[in-house]
Amino acid sequence: MISDWDDAYANADHIAGAEDFIARWPVEAAAYRSSLGRRAACDLAYGAGPRNRVDIFSPEDDSKGLVVFVHGGYWLRFDRSFWSHFAQGPLDAGWTVAMPSYTLTPDISIAGIEAEIAQAIGFSASRVAGPIRLCGHSAGGHLVSRMVCDDSPLPRDLLGRIEHTLSISGVHDLRPLLRTKVNETLGLDDAAAALASPALHRPLEGARITAWVGAEERPEFVRQTTLLANIWTGLGADMAQVKDAGTHHFDVIDGLRKADSPLVSCLLG
Repeated sequence: MISDWDDAYANADHIAGAEDFIARWPVEAAAYRSSLGRRAACDLAYGAGPRNRVDIFSPEDDSKGLVVFVHGGYWLRFDRSFWSHFAQGPLDAGWTVAMPSYTLTPDISIAGIEAEIAQAIGFSASRVAGPIRLCGHSAGGHLVSRMVCDDSPLPRDLLGRIEHTLSISGVHDLRPLLRTKVNETLGLDDAAAALASPALHRPLEGARITAWVGAEERPEFVRQTTLLANIWTGLGADMAQVKDAGTHHFDVIDGLRKADSPLVSCLLG
């Protein structure tokens, strides 16, 4: 039985050198953006808000389609500038990669963030032809999963282009967060938590979804991944689950940097 729900969702407290990851990410991201030169179209406005901006990175040759990566941070931390280098794997494989920022709580509700992500996907898709793959980490995993629920905020024509959704370490049932201190910032109540929980919705018929988690993550994140896989199996989705051996919450996304990694192969295959 879990008695301390704050600890259940506390990743950094249980990962050696966690702050080193967080300090390193924006430095490596900035260097990677710089290396792309004119292939990086940065700070594009997809909406009216100051954080409604997206960076779009283009491959060297003709694009095979669009990957949208949605960052995590408990819906209250980070922006796209921390993650640019994680576009490298899909980009090297020939895909265009879009990385949006979004308004953070408490300045917006989680439902409002979902609407912004839909805007960002729509804007990016209007600039890039072909199929779409959605990918998100942690809170970003939640957000991309919400895009392929039966009440998706995306229009039907756009949903028809989404070939695969990859939720990495996603939170798929938000109701346990009502027992955490972070909810003082998130501002969820029972109804809002239920509405925002992918696991409490049906997936879109025929949607292909993979729930991916590091095998060394906090047990609650493993449970959240297994939960979505179990509930959405048999409800019309092409559902898969992967427990990535030897990885934790902060290095589980490292595979996104290599075109031939199992993670990128899963996303694009």
